[in-house]
Amino acid sequence: MHVESLWRYPVKSMLGEIVTEMFVDERGADGDRRLALVDAVTGRVASAKHPRLWRQLLQFTAKGSGGRVRIQLPDKTCVAADDPGIDELLSRLLGRSVRLVSKRSPGATLERPDPEKVLELGVDAEVEARIVEIAGATPGDSFTDLAPLHAITTATLERIGVEALRYRPNLVIVTPPGYPPYAENDWAGKELVVGETRLRVLKPTSRCAVPTLGHGSLPPAPQALRTLVAENRVAQAGSAALPCAGAYLEVLDEGVIRAGDPVTLQ
Repeated sequence: MHVESLWRYPVKSMLGEIVTEMFVDERGADGDRRLALVDAVTGRVASAKHPRLWRQLLQFTAKGSGGRVRIQLPDKTCVAADDPGIDELLSRLLGRSVRLVSKRSPGATLERPDPEKVLELGVDAEVEARIVEIAGATPGDSFTDLAPLHAITTATLERIGVEALRYRPNLVIVTPPGYPPYAENDWAGKELVVGETRLRVLKPTSRCAVPTLGHGSLPPAPQALRTLVAENRVAQAGSAALPCAGAYLEVLDEGVIRAGDPVTLQ
């Protein structure tokens, strides 16, 4: 196995960028999910997991350079994330009052409707949402969903038949011919040696509605969740069996990961 591509998403729920290398430590990938929008009324983190409210975020693209983040708007113009008028601009474009923040507040939460209900009823349906605390396994201030890193294999992606970016991984791992899809389910508790780093696999990644949504010019892809509902439900502690693809990782030994680095499962 080896690293096919590396991804980071400077602003939570916006499209991100492919990079040739990334430094990772216990907080995750450098520059990944270090900014997020917060709903000025509810105080909750804006996430396309709640597509009725926030799916438009997937029409924005954030990229980092020299320690700064630039955001490409749906009309393809670009603005700096630290522009003094950024909150007003994003609020106007999204139709909701938001603040762009760089530090995760203690106990930060987002709204997560049942993705299978969203799939059944449509993205504009008023599906009851759970309030979920984010970044429970990520030290520091970043806005990860749970763990510092997320990986998915090409075997799993090929089985589902959709693009990697729909699952918002940090690492896409090339697997050899004949490697089984959803093998990430069996990696939990094991370690991955990737380039200079050593990573521990925490658990399979349960999926929300985000992979099914339009991403930039890519159209909606309901099979990104529907296939998992049919083929890969995984029971996890404290919850029912959930549709999963990929795996959450924590960083044991920090370092630089590069595209093409070998990946060894231990």
